[in-house]
Amino acid sequence: MRVIIQRVSHASITVDEIVIGKIVNGLLVLLGIEDADTQEDVEWLSNKMCNLRIFNDESGAMNLSVKEANGNILLVSQFTLHASTKKGNRPSYIKAAKPDFAIPMYEKMIAQLQNDLGKKIETGKFGADMKVELLNNGPVTICIDSKNRE
Repeated sequence: MRVIIQRVSHASITVDEIVIGKIVNGLLVLLGIEDADTQEDVEWLSNKMCNLRIFNDESGAMNLSVKEANGNILLVSQFTLHASTKKGNRPSYIKAAKPDFAIPMYEKMIAQLQNDLGKKIETGKFGADMKVELLNNGPVTICIDSKNRE
């Protein structure tokens, strides 16, 4: 699993001109799933996201997690995170999981994040043409790959 995490003042997802997910003060998480992903990846990545200390404390230092800051999470599936640009100019998405595997893994991530955060998270719509709007706060943007735990 691969994620792009953005600390946001607000973010929303629109599908067919209807806002289907919206948060203030939290994380916009773009999630890419591959066939090699497991429940262990879900648990590790969810724990990492919920406890990553990237929110400002009272002194202005990035010392609080989204959980400690009482922030929110907006999770969006994005297969293009597994794009390979090694050959040519047209990205290959061969590593991205097909919907029959990706949808259940996406649903597991939703459930795990809700459990780890202790509240409902907002989501996009798997496979839909989504419009993502956000105000990146900082800016703070972090990439994490559960297969390369740096």
